[in-house]
Amino acid sequence: MNLAIVKTRVQSGMQAIPVTVEVHLSNGLPCFAMVGLPETVVKESRERVRSAILNSQFEFPDGRITVNLAPADIPKEGGRFDLPIALGILIASMQIQGHLLEDYEFAGELALNGEIRPIQAALPFAYACAQAKKSAVLPYYNCQDAGLIEGIQLYSASTLLDVCAHLQGQHPLPLWEYQAPIHQEGDHEDLADIIGQNDAKRALIVAAAGGHHLLMQGPPGTGKTMLASRLPGILPPMTDTEAIETASLYSIRGHSLDPQAFYQRPFRRPHHTSSGVALVGGGSIPKPGEISLAHKGVLFLDELPEFDRKVLEVLREPLETGVIHLSRARDQIEFPADFQLIAAMNPCPCGYLGSKRRTCRCRPEQVLRYQNKLSGPLLDRIDLHVRLNDIDHEDFLQKPKTQARSSRSTQEQIMHCREKQLARQGVINAQLKNKPLETHCALQEAEQKILLSAMRELQLSPRSTHRLLRVARTIADLEDSARIMMPHLSEALGYRAA
Repeated sequence: MNLAIVKTRVQSGMQAIPVTVEVHLSNGLPCFAMVGLPETVVKESRERVRSAILNSQFEFPDGRITVNLAPADIPKEGGRFDLPIALGILIASMQIQGHLLEDYEFAGELALNGEIRPIQAALPFAYACAQAKKSAVLPYYNCQDAGLIEGIQLYSASTLLDVCAHLQGQHPLPLWEYQAPIHQEGDHEDLADIIGQNDAKRALIVAAAGGHHLLMQGPPGTGKTMLASRLPGILPPMTDTEAIETASLYSIRGHSLDPQAFYQRPFRRPHHTSSGVALVGGGSIPKPGEISLAHKGVLFLDELPEFDRKVLEVLREPLETGVIHLSRARDQIEFPADFQLIAAMNPCPCGYLGSKRRTCRCRPEQVLRYQNKLSGPLLDRIDLHVRLNDIDHEDFLQKPKTQARSSRSTQEQIMHCREKQLARQGVINAQLKNKPLETHCALQEAEQKILLSAMRELQLSPRSTHRLLRVARTIADLEDSARIMMPHLSEALGYRAA
């Protein structure tokens, strides 16, 4: 009777929870039993492990094999447990030695010929191993992602035989060298390419400086999508913590990572036919959705009223809290979703309400029905509302007399503005809450009277008022003003009144 213990991890939301693979061999009729809440893919590992062991020139034990995946109350899914199970069987049957196992954690899916195939969520696995001061053995094709974690001792493995030779001290596995990600600028389109639309450009700069949500409304062809596509080029690069969080979410979805784009903020633009699950995430084994893949970046929703209303309503809580909770019968998973929403829409079904080029052919009830697709609570959570007008033909054909601001110079201004906010209050203005909001957005008596009048005339809710004050604080920061003054408050009111 022999027992082997191998360490690995299971993915649960953003966490890589430690799992102990216990393999017990005993006398009796040949049997391969697996316990510990294994899902179907894990149960099927029995045949993959059997074939991989035999094709690696080892013997498969004939007795009773019991595999326990502890803790037993956490569901186990994926093929990542193949390699730990195979190693446990070989150690329990005394075909290889296991005295070094306490220093390692293993993960990998086995092919029938013994090769080790890549797994999903390798980056959170490696990060957890680094925190626990453990060495990680991962498939070769996962090491490029996992190697982005500094301070981990990472070994790349290609076959089961290579791992066994390493544990026997015969042929050490190659140690993956850490290479720091490069702070490289993205190939973004320039803000200077957009003709006219100065008010919309100003709103975009304010949104980028404070992390505010923005809704652009205007006829077709006025530059709404072009403006939104320029936003990533003026946002500051991510910090190390933000980059690791975002990269972990992509790793959980099985997306490969580009080290050259490691610090670039994500820009997601799902189609209007997307479902609610596609946006917020979910499934029997919950995976992050579009709002989580846009974490610390931009979520662009074009043709906003064309989205199903129920789909848009699922955005309300993440817009307020920055996280999404996915509740299932067995567990509750939480994914970060601190994204910046940029939305675009036409003013009516035909798109030409208020246009100078063409006459709107929609009836009033059609316009009302179209605009009512967006609920009041959702619009209440969007800080900036801006209207785009038609571009004059002369301005479009003639070169502008003055050179427009480039994305590079705009990004420098926004980085300076955000540094000021972080030094003053520890967060950007869009995340100001409670006491810090009252302290840093305090108004003088004259500005308070204007705000009170606007609250009554525009029927602003307390949430809208707080968002308005955050926008005014951002405008003041752009102007290097220590306090919110009348011009700053007036501009913020203009974005809310629109």
